[in-house]
Amino acid sequence: MITTFPVSGRMMLILSAVSLSGGVFAQTPTQLDPNIIVNGDTRGPEIKGVISARNGDRIKVTAADGSNTVVAINDATRIKAASSLFSSRRGKPTADMLLNGLPVTVKTLQRMDQQSGSNLFASQISYRTTDLKTATMIHNGTSQRFEEQTAATEALRGRIGDIDKYNVRSTTNVHFDTGKAELSAEDKAGLCAAATSAQATENALMLVVGYTDSTGGDDVNQQLSEKRAARVINYLQQNCGWKPYRMLTPTGMAKADPLASNDTPEGKAQNRRVAVNILVSKSVDGL
Repeated sequence: MITTFPVSGRMMLILSAVSLSGGVFAQTPTQLDPNIIVNGDTRGPEIKGVISARNGDRIKVTAADGSNTVVAINDATRIKAASSLFSSRRGKPTADMLLNGLPVTVKTLQRMDQQSGSNLFASQISYRTTDLKTATMIHNGTSQRFEEQTAATEALRGRIGDIDKYNVRSTTNVHFDTGKAELSAEDKAGLCAAATSAQATENALMLVVGYTDSTGGDDVNQQLSEKRAARVINYLQQNCGWKPYRMLTPTGMAKADPLASNDTPEGKAQNRRVAVNILVSKSVDGL
């Protein structure tokens, strides 16, 4: 049996500030020097943080203190990539490279634009090529070597912080027979449906938690709850296409947090479950 229901929560993303060093590049004719003020614009604040969301020509940058700033970009925005001594150039930087998860430094102009509704425009956006590589790996969900995949995973998890600082978009429960960890055909279909729905949200993460009813001892139930969670995770990744780096560390809760009373067979059946929680950072919601 599968049940799916929405859950709301108040959560917040804590991000690490990244210090960016800028390289010097030649200007193109269509890009303005960010230090030159034109058309009555005034110089706005310099913003350092991580791109946490993007919608068309607007990006949201989340700073180390959790504050969010929405900045508009246009054809005049100068994109700069700073390369390290051993990194290779990837051609001319473009706005398409401004991916979620990319640490940036943004020089802004104060301007009121009636179309976009934003009064901050980016005159220059700088990033490091090594950070772009990690953000691209996270975005694409691919890597050439195991070490690179590990780096992408750690980079993503390093921006996660406490699980209580996320919005829980939905929870899908799959249920089990007493003492068992096998998935039914209905369970498998429900898991892939949940994964497909979550994949439509670029920043969605997944937290899988296993449970038991009150039958049996604590040690047995702990092992059983972990086994159930592992079974669900394996199926999601191997059969439903859910990427490992979008999976938070699973856990088994044994008989804790029952959904119903363990005094009845019906209640126990509800408690023998694995909860698949779809999480989205609060900083991404609402852009």
